[in-house]
Amino acid sequence: MAFVCAISNEAPEHPCVSPVSGAVFERRLIEKYITDNGVDPVANKPLSADDLIDIKVSALVKPKAPSATSIPAILKSLQDEWDAVMLHSFTLRQQLQTARQELSHALYQHDAACRVIARLTKEVTAAREALATLKPQAGVPSAAAAAAAVGAHTPQPAAAVDTAAKPEQAQPEAGMTAEVIKQLQDKATVLTQERKKRGKTVPEDLVTPETLRSYRTVSSNPGLHSASVPGILSLDVHQEDTSKIVTAGSDRNCTVFNKDTEQVVCILKGHTKKVTKVIYHPEEDTVLSASPDATIRVWNVPTSQTVQLIRAHDGPVTGLSLHATGDYVLSCSSDENWAFTDVRTGRVLTKVADNSSSGFTTAQFHPDGLIFGTGTSGSQIKIWDLKERSNVANFPSHSGPITAISFSENGYYLATSTDDSSVKLWDLRKLKNFKTIQLDDGYEVKDLCFDQSGTYLAVAGTDVRVYMCKQWLELVTFTDHTALATGVRFGQHGSYIASASMDRTLKVYSI
Repeated sequence: MAFVCAISNEAPEHPCVSPVSGAVFERRLIEKYITDNGVDPVANKPLSADDLIDIKVSALVKPKAPSATSIPAILKSLQDEWDAVMLHSFTLRQQLQTARQELSHALYQHDAACRVIARLTKEVTAAREALATLKPQAGVPSAAAAAAAVGAHTPQPAAAVDTAAKPEQAQPEAGMTAEVIKQLQDKATVLTQERKKRGKTVPEDLVTPETLRSYRTVSSNPGLHSASVPGILSLDVHQEDTSKIVTAGSDRNCTVFNKDTEQVVCILKGHTKKVTKVIYHPEEDTVLSASPDATIRVWNVPTSQTVQLIRAHDGPVTGLSLHATGDYVLSCSSDENWAFTDVRTGRVLTKVADNSSSGFTTAQFHPDGLIFGTGTSGSQIKIWDLKERSNVANFPSHSGPITAISFSENGYYLATSTDDSSVKLWDLRKLKNFKTIQLDDGYEVKDLCFDQSGTYLAVAGTDVRVYMCKQWLELVTFTDHTALATGVRFGQHGSYIASASMDRTLKVYSI
């Protein structure tokens, strides 16, 4: 038995009957009508959807219309479908373009808001520092004036006076005590013994030259620093948790990044000028950074706060190196001074001036920690004895300011570079240059780094290159950066290589 819907005059798929009028309806149509009008469409009397009575019938198979079975009709149907798809695609493209414009506008507003917040934060910090350094004025009460007069005749420690009255000046020296020297000597003895043991065998987990040749870019991360002031100037890798990488940028911030999760761990803000050097403490979740604002900051990564503010120099800090004990930091400056500072207390233990009339450009500790090397703007590499605080050797054969130096873990080799498109290798036992790697004309070297085993040497500059030590063969070259590479580091046992660039990206190379 066939039923016909009283509304559509077609066979209903889900027929139901109205107890008010007795008419048969398609359920979806009558429900919509009841929702809009609340009455039976035939009897025009009140009716609800709950009153409808379903009719059980066998499913109907609707035949296609005869007009749709011919070839021309099928072609027309296909043409209509194609037209509908094209119109839908055009609509989607329009919506995508609109969404992109809205997103661009939102990002612009967000960047503007961040700039305002940064400016306000800087102003608040400056106001707090100014408030902290305010001195009592002439119109103080008589009791305070009397106390000040008494204090004027009472001897005070020079350190207290200098630090309180002139916080912007370099801190006074605390002195290299016998206890400090003994700690340095004991650490050097242990490290020398360990290095001799390691020198006999290559670590089993060290990546092979064949594997290193197959390294490719596995991640590229451009969003670590502000796009308004592009450029990453330095990077370092945590030796124990090598998934953590810290970068220093022209935007005055340091960013700690987890390469495994590809997430920013924290952003360290506080420097008033760009950050040029950064070090990740090998055992602690601590970062040290240096800047042309003449300060060195020690950061606690979990809290993103400065735990020590070191003012060891009057000029821009150009070099930074952490001692193997993890308790002391070496710094150098264009003010022609190098300083040795206690990281825990922020006290300068010793500060030495160089009389060569050329400022320092870089510095690094020898693996044993009793000597260190510095580079100068006058193209000289100088080796210093830390305990004696004296210059014990010079390597003057470069031309141009020294851009980078790196000691090999074997304790015998020193790699240095300048703007003369070359890397020189020095034997510290014979104090002579035994190898020069001549690079392409115009090649700029910005960073050098030996891996922890002393097997490989990485060069960052116009591109990123890795050399096999002893044979000094080029193993692989990475040219993915679109600007000058400013930093390069090896992961544990060479499991990956990380590089940073002025193109604002941090790239990771691996299998």
